[in-house]
Amino acid sequence: MSAPAKPMKPWQTLSKKTILDVDKFLKVEEHAVALPDGRVIPNWTWVVTPDYINVAAITEAGEFLCFRQTKYGVAGTSLAPVGGYIEPGEDPLPAAQRELLEETGYQAPHWTSLGRYTVDGNRGAGVAYLYLATGAQPVAHPNADDLEEQELLHLSRAEVEAALAGGQFKVLAWAAVMSLALLHGTDKG
Repeated sequence: MSAPAKPMKPWQTLSKKTILDVDKFLKVEEHAVALPDGRVIPNWTWVVTPDYINVAAITEAGEFLCFRQTKYGVAGTSLAPVGGYIEPGEDPLPAAQRELLEETGYQAPHWTSLGRYTVDGNRGAGVAYLYLATGAQPVAHPNADDLEEQELLHLSRAEVEAALAGGQFKVLAWAAVMSLALLHGTDKG
């Protein structure tokens, strides 16, 4: 057995100021930070964006609900899970449940957290909350206000595995939530 790990000291924020405030989707701050060894970095750039959710949703029949869509920052089309920003004052799980219903018209009785992840360990850019929703059933028509063109697909586990292997989920968080859902070991609702 190895020796216990030596505790590591975290960085400390000494001050921060906003240097760019575009809208609710983007703010940039300049932080003064103290390193564990005592050095101070007076101008550490920090990006503030809303926290968001992504959901790997699986129907009662064991099909993954995915979108084929376009995004401004992605070349060509990509496969994507359900996703969206968490509204101010909203908790992550209700946000995930809201987004599933809005984007697909489905609700799911079983929810599993797949983790909370910092998007950029050095610069911030929000937190991603990833979920697995199983037993999803259609209950309404989709009512999404998304900007992108998208098509809802029902994919088998094998199709999702092949899409991941082929790089068809072109955003890191999307590939992560689908991979974690597959690792969870369930493909039935």
